[in-house]
Amino acid sequence: MSRIGKAPIAIPAGVSVTVSDKNLVTVKGPKGELSQQVDSDITVKEEDGNIVVSRPTEQKKHKALHGLYRSLLNNMVIGVTEGYKTTQELVGVGYRAANTGNTLELTLGFSHQIVFVLPKEIKVTTTAEKGKNPTITLESVDKQLIGQVAAKIRSFRAPEPYKGKGIKFAGEVLRRKAGKSAKK
Repeated sequence: MSRIGKAPIAIPAGVSVTVSDKNLVTVKGPKGELSQQVDSDITVKEEDGNIVVSRPTEQKKHKALHGLYRSLLNNMVIGVTEGYKTTQELVGVGYRAANTGNTLELTLGFSHQIVFVLPKEIKVTTTAEKGKNPTITLESVDKQLIGQVAAKIRSFRAPEPYKGKGIKFAGEVLRRKAGKSAKK
């Protein structure tokens, strides 16, 4: 049996979980509400303050879906209670970030500014302190959405391996390459 799939998910105080007859799981908490459509073969039950996910057979497909949906539901419970936060740094001379509401304006060394409109579920803040790299902080209850948006922002100027210039996640260690050596 899947080790991840068979672990029950504890429901914290202030969180309500409802499972519809069509296997639509809705989790409501202090930070927001999320819903996930679960495959019809997988059974989701609420027992003794826990969410229990089970599968009908030992087929490879059912084993894969068992762990997947347990992880997705666990991420939903964490999201509506604590939320998720991602921080990115802009490394490079003249690289800047500014936001007005949910619109992010990036200056990344191109001939034009990049204007990126974020989904309404994501809250963005930008900081630019003297002597430090500008940072972009994303906050949301949806782990999948925040990861996808962070990857999209990074794709505007991925870090290059020689000088390390670009948009990188805070704490990320980049593999650096040596430059060309002079001919003797």
